Amino acid sequence: MPHGNLMGISDLHVGFPENRRIVEELYPDSPADWLIVAGDVSESFDDLRWVLDLLTRRYATVVWAPGNHELWTVRDDPHPLRGEARYRRLVEICRSFGVHTPEDPYPVWSGPGGPLIVAPLFLLYDYSFRTPTAATREEALEQAYEAGVVCTDEFMLHPDPYASREAWCRARVAVTEERLAACDPDLRTVLVNHFPLVRTPTRILRHPEFAQWCGTELTADWHTRFRAAAVVYGHLHIPRTTWYDGVRFEEVSVGYPREWQRPGHPRDIPRRIFPVAGRGN
Repeated sequence: MPHGNLMGISDLHVGFPENRRIVEELYPDSPADWLIVAGDVSESFDDLRWVLDLLTRRYATVVWAPGNHELWTVRDDPHPLRGEARYRRLVEICRSFGVHTPEDPYPVWSGPGGPLIVAPLFLLYDYSFRTPTAATREEALEQAYEAGVVCTDEFMLHPDPYASREAWCRARVAVTEERLAACDPDLRTVLVNHFPLVRTPTRILRHPEFAQWCGTELTADWHTRFRAAAVVYGHLHIPRTTWYDGVRFEEVSVGYPREWQRPGHPRDIPRRIFPVAGRGN
């Protein structure tokens, strides 16, 4: 089979009928194409199954990293799992469709520009992306409540059995760091995480108080330390390409209908990660 493209998408939010139609219309350019899904498919296990069933029948390989919405335990959820137990169930669902998860061996994409280790990550956040005037998590949260900008995670994303979301984040960072350090040092990587690995992309948020739910300073050097050829993320709903330390960062989110229906909003869905447009590699 010829080598296809490595594509990326996130923040599908298929609870919205308009977004569900976008997914229904997703087709690869080649049956050899791979698709990265960087989280926030849905809050529903059934929606996740529907999406994965469709995508795995169309794409040669699907790679998934969880977003915060998959980890929500919503009211009247027929599967009221919380925290780590919910995440493990998400992994089981993905594996039932042959989808690569952060708990599996990282696949190697061998198309133009490769070989590349495609590493889906699950890292969460630790409130370290605070505003300059907040010295602690408590001060950051107080500012968010005063501004009326509080992430729904505070009410629906439970860290069980960890004492806090930041404790869960630290545990995930530690185990993931060890796995990435053990990868073949001769291969570059594509690091896939729902949240940006560096803080800089959050600087353009309309509400800076929201950045505390967008990542961790613990990963600030991972794109250089772990030889990233590209970093793929979502969460911010600001699809764009940026560069940090010579490494390309691709924000690949679809977002909510009220966002992507605005005039001028980028609509290259899904976004091509490799081969790089206009280059021979």
